[in-house]
Amino acid sequence: MRRLGGRGLLLGLAAAAAAVVAARWMGWWSGRAGLRLFVPEELARYRGGPGDPGLYLALLGRVYDVSSGRRHYEPGAHYSGFAGKRLLRWSSVGDLRVRVLENLSPAGRDASRAFVTGDRSEAGLVDDVSDLSFSEALALQNWLAFYEKNYEFVGRVIGRFYGEDGLPTPELMQVEAMASRGAEVGRRALQEKQKFPPCNAEWSSSRGSRLWCSPDSGGVSRDWAGVPRKLYKPGAKEPHCVCVRTTGPPSDQTSGLPALTNRGDLDHPNLGEYPGCPPLAITCPFPL
Repeated sequence: MRRLGGRGLLLGLAAAAAAVVAARWMGWWSGRAGLRLFVPEELARYRGGPGDPGLYLALLGRVYDVSSGRRHYEPGAHYSGFAGKRLLRWSSVGDLRVRVLENLSPAGRDASRAFVTGDRSEAGLVDDVSDLSFSEALALQNWLAFYEKNYEFVGRVIGRFYGEDGLPTPELMQVEAMASRGAEVGRRALQEKQKFPPCNAEWSSSRGSRLWCSPDSGGVSRDWAGVPRKLYKPGAKEPHCVCVRTTGPPSDQTSGLPALTNRGDLDHPNLGEYPGCPPLAITCPFPL
């Protein structure tokens, strides 16, 4: 299987961010003629049980018919707690997902926040996601793309994310802005990882620890190995080990200009050497 290199990952992330923007222009969040609007109480009837009119769920106010995935969403299934409810932030629950579902409040309540916290109090049974991190907001957009691709869109929920006219509220615009910021933060983090790939590391009770660099350390395939250095990040309590290119011009040098040095990124101001390790050694052992 061909490994996706750094450039491919970067292009993939950029494509995902572009898809979020393109989706809005394609009409995900714009008004549509004849659009069906739900109130939360109406959506709660669509749990997929006997006598229920259908099997729906909503994510960020957009309602999808998930009947084709009935085995995942019908009563008693792992994701049944999402049917008839607004689905928010469940992508970050992980192994906690099933336990949260088993403790959700009855249908008719919007327990979006409880999907993450498991809090069944009045304060916890809310759909306020204003405290999302950038990465969480981007994850929601990715899940929105998944449902848009795999299930039928049937309408919108009047409330926090859409008004009575079916148009986005400022709160939905805030989520969109957070997702865009998340894509940008992710892009920058990936660029930094290409520039300073993480070191390989091992520890042994008999030999101590060892840090070393290789052409694929940190999961970043490249045509150089580099040497171990401490990378100090603003706000971080401790530096972490990265592999630093030792030849060629600095990564931050403007393209097209003549190289002023042939030391790669060794002179970057946020880097520090490991005491006792030769400056150009690929491996830094630290015996007990």
